[in-house]
Amino acid sequence: MAALASVVVAVGAATGMLTALGDDGGGGADAARPAVTRTPWPKPPPAVPSPSGSASASVSATPPVRKAGGTPSPARTARTAPSRTAEPATLLYRHPESQVLDWVRTHPDDPRRDVIASRVAGHPAAVWFADYTPATLTSRVRAVTSGGAARGRVPVVVPYAIPDRDCGGHSQGGAPGLDAYDDWIDRFAAGLGSGEVIVILEPDSVAQADCLSAGERADRFASLARAGRVMKDANPAARVYFDAGHSGWHAPARQAAWLKQAGAASPDSSDGVFSNVSNFHATADEVAHDRAVLDALGGPPGLGAVIDTSRNGNGAPSDGEWCDPAGRSIGRAPTLHTGMGRVDAYLWVKLPGESDGCRGKPGTFTPSYAYDLAR
Repeated sequence: MAALASVVVAVGAATGMLTALGDDGGGGADAARPAVTRTPWPKPPPAVPSPSGSASASVSATPPVRKAGGTPSPARTARTAPSRTAEPATLLYRHPESQVLDWVRTHPDDPRRDVIASRVAGHPAAVWFADYTPATLTSRVRAVTSGGAARGRVPVVVPYAIPDRDCGGHSQGGAPGLDAYDDWIDRFAAGLGSGEVIVILEPDSVAQADCLSAGERADRFASLARAGRVMKDANPAARVYFDAGHSGWHAPARQAAWLKQAGAASPDSSDGVFSNVSNFHATADEVAHDRAVLDALGGPPGLGAVIDTSRNGNGAPSDGEWCDPAGRSIGRAPTLHTGMGRVDAYLWVKLPGESDGCRGKPGTFTPSYAYDLAR
């Protein structure tokens, strides 16, 4: 795989939900964006600490490792943004089960603990679903979304089971075929509930799709467009974002052409794009990239972008290294109030400290790496 690509985290055991969690320790108040006809969100309330869950993580798969690569399908007619009688949630949700929280709980005397607890474990992060276990999928997604709803906070979930995932690289796997994937997405959508939720739909699925034949790409993009529609039909308050790669990868016009094929310009499927997942590119570069992608994509003016800032505090390494590169740092705290036009959120999609495969086993929490990123 090309070293340009985003890096996720290699998939671990084959069952259970993927891990990448956090609360709003320093993420503070944030607000999410409505579907197409944007309405202003209320100003964030004062940050209140949220109870950190006492449940121990029951995670048997770890977020995927990804690298390089990509092309996308259909769109439908515009939908009206759902009416909301309740005020939207303004805080991101930290699910109480993650590898980093487990480590913090079980290492009270480690000299690195306080730094890791406050600068990594204390922030909200995404929850990954990378294993193909359809029977339990709905209940596992529901556990996350209902947890967020109970606290009035917005969870971030990552479906990651597209067939031919990672082009057979570190994060290979996924559903056995697109029919099975469509069924898996139906089950995923059934767990989304009715509250605010952000969906990061299949990292690398568009940008890395150039390893597929033209026919295979068209089929994949049709499934992605369908996935967006299914999730937004199941929960009109869900915000679904599509893969825009990152600023060091494909040119915005090329990426936008694929995204349009994948339904990312259609409000029935999409709320916009995401970039920099598990990568290191500076926030300013990602803002410029995403705005250029959105300009080329077209679609309704309400489409926006979310950026993974979990490890981009020092920008990307000059040599293009993607696997746990030295000298990196955590980036901006997760928030839904970016102050930047067309940028809906800064998120921690990849949890800092979960290895790409060089500092530890791919996808596992590596305290030495987390500490280096956080200090």
